[in-house]
Amino acid sequence: MEKTTEYATELYDVTHCAWEGDHTLRLKFDDGSERIIDFAPILRGSFWGRLQDVELFKQVRLDTEIGTIVWPGGLDIDPTVLHDWPAHVAYIVEKRQRQEAMLVHSPALA
Repeated sequence: MEKTTEYATELYDVTHCAWEGDHTLRLKFDDGSERIIDFAPILRGSFWGRLQDVELFKQVRLDTEIGTIVWPGGLDIDPTVLHDWPAHVAYIVEKRQRQEAMLVHSPALA
């Protein structure tokens, strides 16, 4: 008998994006749900840290082809992560902090 794999994670697309101020966006998803996300905690490091500039952050747009939000320079976040943000944000922040610590202790990597 062939083994099958079931995926518990559903896939979502972002259908609407609106800037709410500072680093906060209101997102709507294809399942009808809505989430307000403050991205400030993850805007760290040389890659995502650029979005601390509110004027750059506000340049976010909805890319309907890939079903998520994107910023200039190719920055995007998986729409399922956005949909389930509370389950992911602590891990993302912790990962960014570890990456920053590695750069501080290994300047050759910077």
